[in-house]
Amino acid sequence: MLTTWVVMPTCLPLVLRRCHTCASDSFRANGKFRVNAHHKLLDAWLLVLCTGCGDTAKLTVLERAQVRSVRPELLDRLHDNDPDLAAELLQDPALRRRNRIALDWDDAWRLDTGGSDHLDHEVIDVSVRFAARIPVRPVRLIAEGCGLPRAEVERAITEGNLVSAVRLNSRLSNDFTFTLKR
Repeated sequence: MLTTWVVMPTCLPLVLRRCHTCASDSFRANGKFRVNAHHKLLDAWLLVLCTGCGDTAKLTVLERAQVRSVRPELLDRLHDNDPDLAAELLQDPALRRRNRIALDWDDAWRLDTGGSDHLDHEVIDVSVRFAARIPVRPVRLIAEGCGLPRAEVERAITEGNLVSAVRLNSRLSNDFTFTLKR
C-alpha cells in the first residue's frame, strides 16, 4: 500500500542576503509590502527585516510597471499585505535572481507522515509530495519519517534495501517515491 508523506512549510524561510548596516547575513520576511506609484508607473517591494539589527531592506517585486499591466487581484493582495503572496513570491526564481537572494529553509518546514501505521510493515512504499519548493535531502526525510538514524538509512541505500528513481543523497524539492525493505 502506498503511503503519502507531505513536506509542508511552517513559516516563511529566512532570506539570505548581507545587511548593509550590521553585516548580518539573514533577513526575516513578515509579509509586508510597499507599493509606490509614479504617475502611470508602479513599483512594489517585499519588505524584509534584518535578524541582527532590525533594519528594513526591500526586495523588488515590480519595477516601473505600467499600472494597467498589473492585474487588479495582484494589486489588491499587495495593498492587503497578503502573507500567502509573500510566500509565492519568495518561491519565484526570477525574483530571487533579480534581488540576488537565497532562501534558508532550516526550521521552516515539517514532514507530515499521516501517522506511524506504515512503520510496522516489511515493505514500505512511500510517495513524498512537496507543498512548496523546499530543498531537502531525501535521506533526512526518510530518517525522520521512519524514526531511523541517517546512518542506517544510508546503509539501507548501499545494501539495496532502499530504492528510488531519484538520487537520495542530493537535495530535492520535487515529488518522489521510494521503497524501503526491512
